[in-house]
Amino acid sequence: MSAPPSPVALDRVALAALAHVESGMLLGLGSGRAAEAFIRRLGERVAAGLSVRGVATSRRSAELAASLGIPLGSLDEIERLDVAFDGADEVAPDLALTKGLGGALLRERVVAHAALRFVILVTPEKMVERLGSRSPIPVEVVPFAGAPVVRELGSLGAEGKLRPAAEGGTFRTDNGNLIVDADFGPIADPAGLDAAIRRIPGVVDTGLFLGMADLVLVGDETGVRELRR
Repeated sequence: MSAPPSPVALDRVALAALAHVESGMLLGLGSGRAAEAFIRRLGERVAAGLSVRGVATSRRSAELAASLGIPLGSLDEIERLDVAFDGADEVAPDLALTKGLGGALLRERVVAHAALRFVILVTPEKMVERLGSRSPIPVEVVPFAGAPVVRELGSLGAEGKLRPAAEGGTFRTDNGNLIVDADFGPIADPAGLDAAIRRIPGVVDTGLFLGMADLVLVGDETGVRELRR
């Protein structure tokens, strides 16, 4: 495992993301270290008078945003978001992503799909030549199908394991589903693999986010790069 990103790098990329926020916007609020850094900085701007409303991709992000006074809504009442901000586990040169090591992949995809723009916040260690090089592909699965999906993923060439919970037992997403972490190694055809995984009965979503990111902000301790699709 690589070392966690520095707080300075996370703060730089969070501040760069704020440049894409205007008063009156409806925002998607992602999950993970970079997204939480952004939410904290957004909370400061809201306290200073910025008027925005957010839809969070996880209970943890919702709790953080609420604690900072950021008004929250849901997609039941909000048809379209202006911008969704989120992190990623890997970013390829064509801005294809892997997501879901935090377990919020399904809600992250729903929120991103509802947004006019999808902005990704990462630090340099997340940049890879091929998806699957740095981390396994999370696959969200209904509880009834956990073991069959692990077996089917094996037939596709993966070493798949049900994700354990930190407190013991099996990890459950905010939706009550399981996560299978499927290690394929570097992936030559992400779109083909994504389609093959989705054909397995019981699969709800995959951590392959292809053709979705509009802008990737890559922050380190010296500055922030912008990568556009």
